[in-house]
Amino acid sequence: MQTLTLEQLRATARAGGVASVTLKAEGGAFLVTVATRSGGDGLLITTRAKEPRRFADPRKAMLLLREMGIATARFDTSHWHPDKTSTGAPRPDRAVAMKRAHEAAAHDRWFRAQVEEGLREASDRATVTLPHARVMKDMKATIDRMVAKKKGTRAR
Repeated sequence: MQTLTLEQLRATARAGGVASVTLKAEGGAFLVTVATRSGGDGLLITTRAKEPRRFADPRKAMLLLREMGIATARFDTSHWHPDKTSTGAPRPDRAVAMKRAHEAAAHDRWFRAQVEEGLREASDRATVTLPHARVMKDMKATIDRMVAKKKGTRAR
């Protein structure tokens, strides 16, 4: 049986190469097996460990398949033992790490867009620029006025 990563299964589905899909129970988890139009059989595996990708909740597998455009699948529950759900300990630390990674990526996209906008604006001939010394002088005057106002005196 051939192995397929998630990306390979997506590509096969996009190309119309999936003949059928079966959610096959093994212990307390479900595996995704694929029959291809070329006659081969495949098993969905994890990208890193190259082990069968296990779904403790078959709904998660069905959502994944639907997102790929695979609308029908069969169930094989002949080896299903729901009491054996030891598909691995939950990893809340990984969920937190993934959330942080997604937040960092979103911030990176935002930051890069801000830089691009700034560069476009800076290269526009209609943009009015001020010398650094003038900006600093104006800011010092503003700060002096605010300090004087707070003290109840007049700024020079």
